[in-house]
Amino acid sequence: MPETPTPARPGRRPVTAPVLPAPRGELTAALLETLRGRPGAARPPDPRPAGAADPYGDDLQLALHLCYELHYRGWRDVPEDWEWDPALLALRQALERRFLAALRADVPHGTDVPALLRELVVEPADGHGVTHFLRDEGRLWHLREYAAHRSVYQLKEADPHAWVIPRLTGRAKAALVTVEYEEFGTGRAEQVHAELYAALLRDLGLDDTYGAHLDLVPAATLATVNLMSLLGLHRARRGALVGHFAVLECDSSPASRRLVEAMERLGAGPAAAFFYAEHVEADAVHEQLVRHEVVGGLLEQEPHLAADVAFGISATRWLEQRLSAHLLGAWERGTTSLRGPLP
Repeated sequence: MPETPTPARPGRRPVTAPVLPAPRGELTAALLETLRGRPGAARPPDPRPAGAADPYGDDLQLALHLCYELHYRGWRDVPEDWEWDPALLALRQALERRFLAALRADVPHGTDVPALLRELVVEPADGHGVTHFLRDEGRLWHLREYAAHRSVYQLKEADPHAWVIPRLTGRAKAALVTVEYEEFGTGRAEQVHAELYAALLRDLGLDDTYGAHLDLVPAATLATVNLMSLLGLHRARRGALVGHFAVLECDSSPASRRLVEAMERLGAGPAAAFFYAEHVEADAVHEQLVRHEVVGGLLEQEPHLAADVAFGISATRWLEQRLSAHLLGAWERGTTSLRGPLP
């Protein structure tokens, strides 16, 4: 296992809100113009056209991301009062309904949560996914692109799941907080996983600023991040968010091991390898806690949420598979998987 790097390096940028991205269609163009004004003086776009937008397209997914980031760090030069503006919330609701309706129609899911959890921890014998590609034949530019895609989530890694804490009780809450405590560095700021990922980005020669790669990532990437924000912001979706949490914690240890091997093979640097080495060990322990205590504890108290947990698992995996197909399709053609070149 690589030595622990020093995550904080000289010249690290101060924490600031990200700058607004470029529009990707009529909806985002109108929304960006609105956000630059003040609530009351500017009105968000009419929510009705959202019902006809492509639920997985760039315009709708970026519009959702614009709304959700108001609940994280906000946007530079955007008034903070927009976060709970009723008209903006009406637009966000229309976007969410369109996205959720598409997922419910497209994603097969049942109520057999134990069977879905077992699938998460079984590695296919002939598996060929993004991490297999990166380990076996990827080049440094592939790793850099992968890191840019994942930065939209990894620089806020544990934050969306923290919203479910006050909505859980007993075993489920205690176990989830245990896992989150490690994600947040066990009390050490330099070991917060988002900080470790920033060090990974620096090792790969990439900008470690929060939101720096937003303009480059496609809708398939935004959808994976938007799903967790959507589930986290609604108490009614707590079961689905726990399902989402289960996928990330139960399914990542083998993939992280392959990424360590890829980083080491390509000389990505100690911080880059360490981030995934940390997840190999941590997520192997987290898997047991999440399966038996978080999911098991929730369903023991609220068995009626089984279908929601199952949907959270299935929708998360389905969106991740869409993103994987996009990455591998581009790379096997020898083209970039991003919307433009990395610096």
